Amino acid sequence: MIRSLLFSLIVFTAGAQVAQAAQATAATEAWRAKAMNPALSEHERIGAIKKLYSDTLVDGNIPPRTVCVWDILGRSGPIYAAAVDQQARMLDMGVTINMEAYTNEGVLADDLKAGQCDAALFTGIRARLFNKFTGTIDAIGAIPSSRHMNMLMKVLVNPKNAPRMEEGQFVVMGFAPMGAAYIFVNDKQISTLAKAAGKRVAVMDYDLVQAEMILQLGANPVPTSVVSAGSKFNNHAVDVLPAPLVAYNIMELYRGIGDKGGIVNYPFSQLTLQLIGRKDKFPTEIAQLVRENFYSRFAAIEKEVERQTGDVPENLWIHISAEDKAEYQLMMQQARIALRDRDYYDGDMLTLQRKIRCKFEPSHSECAQPVE
Repeated sequence: MIRSLLFSLIVFTAGAQVAQAAQATAATEAWRAKAMNPALSEHERIGAIKKLYSDTLVDGNIPPRTVCVWDILGRSGPIYAAAVDQQARMLDMGVTINMEAYTNEGVLADDLKAGQCDAALFTGIRARLFNKFTGTIDAIGAIPSSRHMNMLMKVLVNPKNAPRMEEGQFVVMGFAPMGAAYIFVNDKQISTLAKAAGKRVAVMDYDLVQAEMILQLGANPVPTSVVSAGSKFNNHAVDVLPAPLVAYNIMELYRGIGDKGGIVNYPFSQLTLQLIGRKDKFPTEIAQLVRENFYSRFAAIEKEVERQTGDVPENLWIHISAEDKAEYQLMMQQARIALRDRDYYDGDMLTLQRKIRCKFEPSHSECAQPVE
């Protein structure tokens, strides 16, 4: 009799514990659903986030975080100034941000890995080291225009894509348009990639794959950093410099262009800035809110990039033929496929970008016979 009562008590207690656990799980999932629901107000979503992570709050608030920002001009630069605006927005979300400025992307990336920074804002090309999916946004020739970029970012901020924003111990917290990248040359005769044979071409010093691609064109890769790229072009240490148009004034590239050079009037890439955070400091739900906020400011960020770009003299543009543009497109597609097969670019991102290109140009041959 006693044994039977004890058994019943154990079963009852265990059942109660299971029921309590199930209730707690249900409550957690309900809060998570609210936090990830863009249809709800930001206030409601932040309230749900605080419920989810109540054990990490200090006096009811999310602890301060350190965000490190790359800007070639440091605290006086346009990227840092834009980050200050984002700092205010994150304060509205209940996150206090302390900001640090870096002029060296390599040092910044190392400090993020080491935990010296809770998050870091730098170029999408550098972000590929932390998330190959979003790091492929900047793939050569994959995004022809701002319209394509806007549609891509709209897709990416959908909560359904939140799992793709996380890789290892890092999470992508936002991406912003940095404008189109062009080929700057010190001689207008270098109007196509084929004509770059034998010329000195700047490549990122941390990216061996870029150097290999340039060698395949018969050109000579010259390793450089983002900081030194402009000075190498201006001092004639390189003949060809791929760079965002905004660099024309900020890096004073008109000095390297001189009287004989120019800019090939065909964008080979749409560049981004990306905010990469540590998952232990910025959980999925906070990262989702920040990504949505970045996208809501897409037009404003573009206007600021245009303002920073300023006027580029019309006579500097090197206009190329339709045949040359078709050659560029084919070469860039072949390069993307080769880099995908080498696990450098993410295949899913390339497929998504191809689908977006076909939204705007459904008659293109790649839409009927896709290879990406």
